[in-house]
Amino acid sequence: MDLRKLASLIDAENISTDDDLSSITVTDAYACDLMSDVLAFCTQGTLLVTGLTNVQIIRTAQMMNLPAIVFVRGKVPLEETVQLAKDNGIPILISKRSMFETCGILYANGLKPITDSREI
Repeated sequence: MDLRKLASLIDAENISTDDDLSSITVTDAYACDLMSDVLAFCTQGTLLVTGLTNVQIIRTAQMMNLPAIVFVRGKVPLEETVQLAKDNGIPILISKRSMFETCGILYANGLKPITDSREI
């Protein structure tokens, strides 16, 4: 799914890049507020949905080569976080929807969850 369509579905605003969002495609997503879990379970190309807005989110996205970040609950990151995202070409989308609702909408529209391959 391209980010332009995704942003429209969850009523999100792009605050960090002037790039054409329709040129960025994601096939799966991960919702999390623990960066250790993001590092453990995300793969290149995964959309991150989170309620955390600190600069470490962008640094983690850089390390994992994540294409974009969705901040939920209308949370607005500090300018330092936005600037780091701009400097690295990482789109930040802000949705006023809850994490639960955001994930439900994305799932209902075909975005796949990433899965933990470890046995429980």
